[in-house]
Amino acid sequence: MRRLATSGAAGDVGEVAAPAADSSDCARGRSLSPWRLIDLCAICDTGVGAPSADWNSAPSGGARGRLNEAEELSSAWEVHLESLEATRPQGLGSRERGLVLRMARQQPPPWVHAAFLLFFLSLGGAIEIPMDPSIQNELTQPPTITKQSVKDHIVDPRDNILIECEAKGNPAPSFHWTRNSRFFNIAKDPRVSMRRRSGTLVIDFRSGGRPEEYEGEYQCFARNKFGTALSNRIRLQVSKSPLWPKENLDPVVVQEGAPLTLQCNPPPGLPSPVIFWMSSSMEPITQDKRVSQGHNGDLYFSNVMLQDMQTDYSCNARFHFTHTIQQKNPFTLKVLTNHPYNDSSLRNHPDMYSARGVAERTPSFMYPQGTSSSQMVLRGMDLLLECIASGVPTPDIAWYKKGGDLPSDKAKFENFNKALRITNVSEEDSGEYFCLASNKMGSIRHTISVRVKAAPYWLDEPKNLILAPGEDGRLVCRANGNPKPTVQWMVNGEPLQSAPPNPNREVAGDTIIFRDTQISSRAVYQCNTSNEHGYLLANAFVSVLDVPPRMLSPRNQFIRVILYNRTRLDCPFFGSPIPTLRWFKNGQGSNLDGGNYHVYENGSLEIKMIRKEDQGIYTCVATNILGKAENQVRLEVKDPTRIYRMPEDQVAKRGTTVQLECRVKHDPSLKLTVSWLKDDEPLYIGNRMKKEDDSLTIFGVAERDQGSYTCVASTELDQDLAKAYLTVLADQATPTNRLAALPKGRPDRPRDLELTDLAERSVRLTWIPGDDNNSPITDYVVQFEEDQFQPGVWHDHSKFPGSVNSAVLQLSPYVNYQFRVIAVNEVGSSHPSLPSERYRTSGAPPESNPSDVKGEGTRKNNMEITWTPMNATSAFGPNLRYIVKWRRRETRETWNNVTVWGSRYVVGQTPVYVPYEIRVQAENDFGKAPEPDTVIGYSGEDYPRAAPTEVKIRVLNSTAISLQWNRVYSDTVQGQLREYRAYYWRESSLLKNLWVSQKRQQASFPGDRPRGVVSRLFPYSNYKLEMVVVNGRGDGPRSETKEFTTPEGVPSAPRRFRVRQPNLETINLEWDHPEHPNGILTGYTLKYVAFNGTKVGKQMVENFSPNQTKFSMQRTDPVSRYRFTLSARTQVGSGEAVTEESPAPPNEATPTAAYTNNQADIATQGWFIGLMCAIALLVLILLIVCFIKRSRGGKYPVREKKDVPLGPEDPKEEDGSFDYSDEDNKPLQGSQTSLDGTIKQQESDDSLVDYGEGGEGQFNEDGSFIGQYTVKKDKEETEGNESSEATSPVNAIYSLA
Repeated sequence: MRRLATSGAAGDVGEVAAPAADSSDCARGRSLSPWRLIDLCAICDTGVGAPSADWNSAPSGGARGRLNEAEELSSAWEVHLESLEATRPQGLGSRERGLVLRMARQQPPPWVHAAFLLFFLSLGGAIEIPMDPSIQNELTQPPTITKQSVKDHIVDPRDNILIECEAKGNPAPSFHWTRNSRFFNIAKDPRVSMRRRSGTLVIDFRSGGRPEEYEGEYQCFARNKFGTALSNRIRLQVSKSPLWPKENLDPVVVQEGAPLTLQCNPPPGLPSPVIFWMSSSMEPITQDKRVSQGHNGDLYFSNVMLQDMQTDYSCNARFHFTHTIQQKNPFTLKVLTNHPYNDSSLRNHPDMYSARGVAERTPSFMYPQGTSSSQMVLRGMDLLLECIASGVPTPDIAWYKKGGDLPSDKAKFENFNKALRITNVSEEDSGEYFCLASNKMGSIRHTISVRVKAAPYWLDEPKNLILAPGEDGRLVCRANGNPKPTVQWMVNGEPLQSAPPNPNREVAGDTIIFRDTQISSRAVYQCNTSNEHGYLLANAFVSVLDVPPRMLSPRNQFIRVILYNRTRLDCPFFGSPIPTLRWFKNGQGSNLDGGNYHVYENGSLEIKMIRKEDQGIYTCVATNILGKAENQVRLEVKDPTRIYRMPEDQVAKRGTTVQLECRVKHDPSLKLTVSWLKDDEPLYIGNRMKKEDDSLTIFGVAERDQGSYTCVASTELDQDLAKAYLTVLADQATPTNRLAALPKGRPDRPRDLELTDLAERSVRLTWIPGDDNNSPITDYVVQFEEDQFQPGVWHDHSKFPGSVNSAVLQLSPYVNYQFRVIAVNEVGSSHPSLPSERYRTSGAPPESNPSDVKGEGTRKNNMEITWTPMNATSAFGPNLRYIVKWRRRETRETWNNVTVWGSRYVVGQTPVYVPYEIRVQAENDFGKAPEPDTVIGYSGEDYPRAAPTEVKIRVLNSTAISLQWNRVYSDTVQGQLREYRAYYWRESSLLKNLWVSQKRQQASFPGDRPRGVVSRLFPYSNYKLEMVVVNGRGDGPRSETKEFTTPEGVPSAPRRFRVRQPNLETINLEWDHPEHPNGILTGYTLKYVAFNGTKVGKQMVENFSPNQTKFSMQRTDPVSRYRFTLSARTQVGSGEAVTEESPAPPNEATPTAAYTNNQADIATQGWFIGLMCAIALLVLILLIVCFIKRSRGGKYPVREKKDVPLGPEDPKEEDGSFDYSDEDNKPLQGSQTSLDGTIKQQESDDSLVDYGEGGEGQFNEDGSFIGQYTVKKDKEETEGNESSEATSPVNAIYSLA
């Protein structure tokens, strides 16, 4: 049995369950709303509204850290819901009980947004108006531009002109326009009108007029009594598509192999037309690396071939707005050649040019001219570099960047490598690029100097500022560009210098500081930052509010919580100045804070451990100088759900009965539900199972019943789990009847399927079972097939017990069903039955909508809406289609909609990373499905605009550093902040003449965090580091390059450590210096030890100088081996060691396999070593005796008869076996002597020699001798001694030695 972590269940409708929380969450200031378990820290973790590291010292004050748009709040809401669904909080004690609330997927009420806002207000000091409509309509607000046309507005001359300008404010703003910086009187022009409740201009040409008359620069002004907001300066231009000038083109005469350029020179259009080349018969011109179109529209021939005359060449211009194509008069070619026949076989000739008599030429550039040129590009645009070369054979083009590599993630080659495109150019892409044109005759190159400039882009865009009377605040307008942009402030559309003086306002460059603001300070400020490449205009209003406190949550909430859990009570409120909030219990006592209670800055009350006495009524009171407001929360404490008798692991034989207990104790006021899981899936309770309140019984256990069983006891507020494992043993008993002894097999297929009781949404299916083949049928699986969406594909419909042969099937509308049945027993499944007849149900509107609806950007200016299409059983009718609706979130604009038959739709021309509300509704010919849920999607991301600042590096040790940086502002991320990333590379080593790899590496720090650690660095090295922000699109700009140096570390292991043994007495060691010294080497340390099997000697240590790489040692033990461990040292210490062993001695024998089985390491046993030494000594003595006999004339005794064996009575035996003189009877040097000083002879010497001289002896299988020793004659003896050296055992052993 295993106890599982518990998780929460659903709560009652109309009440709110308080969540469990963790103490670490409290320390980080998390707060939960009682409406939907809103975790503010989770929002901060996603980067929405998170304050920066230098929050208190930032120039924008508190206003910079708060959320300024309702879209961001709603985004945080969705992120939090998703995070909660994947989390199971833990409760108290070993049972790990927890609580998870039911999360209703619906738009939160307005006061929930205020709960978010209030948390950030307490940090920033400024005020954000809640999204509550009653507050929105009551409070006054200066105008804000919400929609406007693009700066360069090109219109179709055939349509009416629309110049958009929409704004919000309270009271509703009025609008007027300027044209070319002068007031534009709309009333005087009958063609011009303004939309109602909007500033959008409509210029109508249905009654005549020329659109060109209205070209110019327009600007919209939205005004109410609290200020004036301005739109961008919108440059209106009318699209133009002029005709080609009439011209007569003479044939172009060119020598074969020569280069040629056919110029297009299209008429100037607005916007520029798209150029392409075709023949006069509208056939496209085939292009390759020899013939291609340049970016300017000209057609380039690197070398002209005879087959180029087979067609003419016409330049075509396609104009976007008018959807027209203008065609230029065609060029015709006349190619002069030395080979007048256009033999097609020569086209595939390996040397086509020489075969046609064309002279080979070195490359030369057709475009651009000369050896160098320059090009300027704006930051964020695409850089296009082009090189087109002539030559024979056709040259190949390659691209390089001086001093670095091409940016692989942004660079791509076009037009057969003749063009290099670098997307989203940044400052680091500036420099010199060169293209290399080469063929077998030579190569040339052209250098292009690229300068990257930048139109202004935001670093800190000014945000709306809402203050209470007497508060301070600031507006910050910070932009960058190249050249550096200038900043101009305006107020209500007029230059700040000409505005009435305001003693509470101070301008400090790009910042306006407000002190002790009053109601009269309300206005709309404009920041215009510009350089020669463009401008940025931003509106930000300053509003001063004076509002008494009010509560935003429903009154008199009722919350039920589980005993011993932690919970939070939220009390969202609003007021200006920001009210203070206090909590009281049961309407009496002092303010609740401290001990078991903790009040957060946003007003949430946390109860760290719920006890029975905590039950009661809690009152929150919000107070400011204008009054107070209060609300009450009734808290009810419930006992936890607890399994006190859990199921136990069991082992059962097949066919027996098993009972799993699960007894539960719970709060009697809560409804208890007990369910079971098998292998973590819901358990189907069949006819062999019985589920009771406190147990689960399984009758006739089978192998398929084996697995884990989980008892789940749950109430509306919590649940408890316990798991046990059931093991089923096969029945090994002898069969008790004839049937059990028969072989078992899969059942036969069911047959004779019949449909009866035909109804609109159901039908009865009946079948005849097949033979069960000696194994009872346990289940029937009914499958269906439909012929509209997936004909021929069978799907499981339902499953029934093996005891039935008829079932009522529930059907979906408008499906042409066909059924089949599969029987299942313990052996396996039968073949499917033959299909039934078809039955089509009537149609109906869909009852559900497609699932998995998503909105994600694939580009920075689009959003792709996708969903999982509905299948045949959910279509409910013909012509299933989907109504896709979308609109900007919280803008209250009308829904856009389109009907789609597929499963995706792409919305174009969207702003960067903006939340959208999305709905996808199913529809067929019978009607529409119910209104779908609203899903939040996001348009495409763009690259981040800002880099982390104030990057600080602290060296932790020789291989790691600590990084700290200032986080970027959320509006500069332009997408979802994935991570901060550090790029770093090893510039050099502090050791001289040591080559290092400068390959760039990266370290990622996911989430919105201000610090991280980079590890696995090389010690004693110089490094450089840059930081970037990464979103879903990619990297942002790089931060300032930082340099740092790592200290010394321990070295890596010495390389190529070699142990050689030239003889039995000496061992030589050699090694190379470490690959990574990681500092200044101070020497080497060698540790070695002798070992013989399991015996290990004393360890010896040798220290060497850093320049020594060799060492020789004398062996003290010729039998043992040695184990060497070598490491290098620096001042820090010893590094990684390398270990080697000396080779085994050459005379070390390997025991036989049979003997090894009985004795694991016989070669190291003492008795075995002594025995081997004795045998070696005896063999040595025998060899010496044989040598003396042959050289001195000694002989063996000769017997009278061959067949008489040697006996102890032999008279020669007493005198010895050899006939030596007296002076030779001295002991030999090195021979073994007896106690009386005589040489001790081995009695078996003669027998061994005799045996070696004859060939009649044999060996048994165990190596013993067979036969008799025979006596040889002198002649035979002499001959035997001369011929037996190679074959006798003695000589064989001698030869081996």
